[in-house]
Amino acid sequence: MINSMNLNGLLNERFFRNFLPIPATNTLVVGQFVPDFQLPDINNGTTVKISSYRGKQPIILAFTRIFTEKHYCPFCFPHIKALNENYEEFQNRGIELLLITSTNQRESKIVVKDLGLKMPLLSDPSCRVFQTYEVGQALGAPLPAQFVLDKEGKLCYKHLFSFLDHNASVEQLLNFYI
Repeated sequence: MINSMNLNGLLNERFFRNFLPIPATNTLVVGQFVPDFQLPDINNGTTVKISSYRGKQPIILAFTRIFTEKHYCPFCFPHIKALNENYEEFQNRGIELLLITSTNQRESKIVVKDLGLKMPLLSDPSCRVFQTYEVGQALGAPLPAQFVLDKEGKLCYKHLFSFLDHNASVEQLLNFYI
């Protein structure tokens, strides 16, 4: 049984739970409120609740694919770096950018330090939020996706992973707030 296994590194419990390919099936539509959730922010030790942003500021949920603290998806690694390099631009426009990973808190702390992340990194090792947002999974980790929410918490845009278009670019994400 996987739950009783003490596995470390790349071949961990999360890897086996997310091994089989499941395509993204997200059915959220523009103008709809997104599901609320609460996750720990590894950067500052607080808990982030999506609904607490409603009526205050727009947010971008950037679900990313990190296998372990040292193993990144080759499509997501440059995307994480680009988001981090442009975090101030999001902040200058009054946008909160939340990066969501399936790595556990210990692994996530290493990711924050190694990449010098400025943006909040939310840890979802159970993949509950990834599953709620139906972003899909393959080969050991949930798939990446981006959701742009307006100030009221309604969906303005979503981007689901495909091999032809991995992640929404920084420019695509910022264009919703010009």
